[in-house]
Amino acid sequence: MKFYEIILIGIGLGMDAFSVSISKGLDMKSMNWNKAIIVGTYFGVFQAIMPIVGFYMGINFQFIISKYSSIIAFLILVLIGMNMLTETIKNKKEKIDANIDFKSMIVLSLATSIDALAVGISLAILNMKIFEITIIIGIVTFCMSVLGVRIGFMLGEKLKKSAGIMGGSILIMIGIKMLVA
Repeated sequence: MKFYEIILIGIGLGMDAFSVSISKGLDMKSMNWNKAIIVGTYFGVFQAIMPIVGFYMGINFQFIISKYSSIIAFLILVLIGMNMLTETIKNKKEKIDANIDFKSMIVLSLATSIDALAVGISLAILNMKIFEITIIIGIVTFCMSVLGVRIGFMLGEKLKKSAGIMGGSILIMIGIKMLVA
């Protein structure tokens, strides 16, 4: 897998965290960089850990499905991407406040990183080097989340829908490339 493809996967996976980060920024009365870094750290760490968990789950049944690996990776990424698009288009209005307490950040981090678990399974099936990939995904998500808090504070609600559409589309395109390549 090429470096730019890993970055694109990181961007695609980070879009949920980016959207939630925008929501966190929307609710801030003044820009708080410490909170932005905390939000970025939670999301970045979870986006890096979940593919590793998925990877080791995938290794356990890799031998069964290895000859279908491209098709399975394609299906996983396209399904995740379609789900992101569907949720975005349905425009679920969640009220997310600027609170960054442990409990709310853990719940949000898990919710935004479930798709990364599935990507980890597909990375195992494709026999990829998981640690380099997840470090990049974590860094990309961290940066996107910090930026999301700032953008949310500055621009407001307008960008949330675009982030979900872009993230879903990127994952679908990478899934299609895996099938065709």
